[in-house]
Amino acid sequence: MTTAHVTGNRRVEDATRGFLGSAALAGNLQRVLVDLIELHLQGKQAHWNVVGPNFRDLHLQLDEIVDVAREASDTIAERMRAMHATPDGRSDTVAATTSLPAFPAGEQRTADVARAVTARLNATAATVRAVHDDVDAEDPTSADLLHAILADLEKQAWMLSAEVGSA
Repeated sequence: MTTAHVTGNRRVEDATRGFLGSAALAGNLQRVLVDLIELHLQGKQAHWNVVGPNFRDLHLQLDEIVDVAREASDTIAERMRAMHATPDGRSDTVAATTSLPAFPAGEQRTADVARAVTARLNATAATVRAVHDDVDAEDPTSADLLHAILADLEKQAWMLSAEVGSA
């Protein structure tokens, strides 16, 4: 039986447990996780309260964004578990640690929603980019997941920003 300790950003293997990620790797993935969860929640808030021209299309597009964020958060949380870290997606943790600004309460006009959710997609993508190099240095597998998530977030931001001509 092989045991190992996590040292810096060095990849550590344990014969019985597999890949053991460092606390820094887990922390970086946790940052991405909370922003994805918050994006999912804010996307639903926007979906429920959007009003105005092009309502139906935007209403449906917001559900696509919610699905992207929800699936990506599950991917990140499951990767954390695979490296023996514990993801924390509790609402109080998400609210206290997300980098996304709060979403306004009440009904929101379609153009305002498109701009606000685009900004939140871009902010989530910025979090992914901010942690990417450190994640890649320790765990290229996790970095590959971040690449796919980043592509999805940036595609959704582009498509949504096109709704109001702010691409």
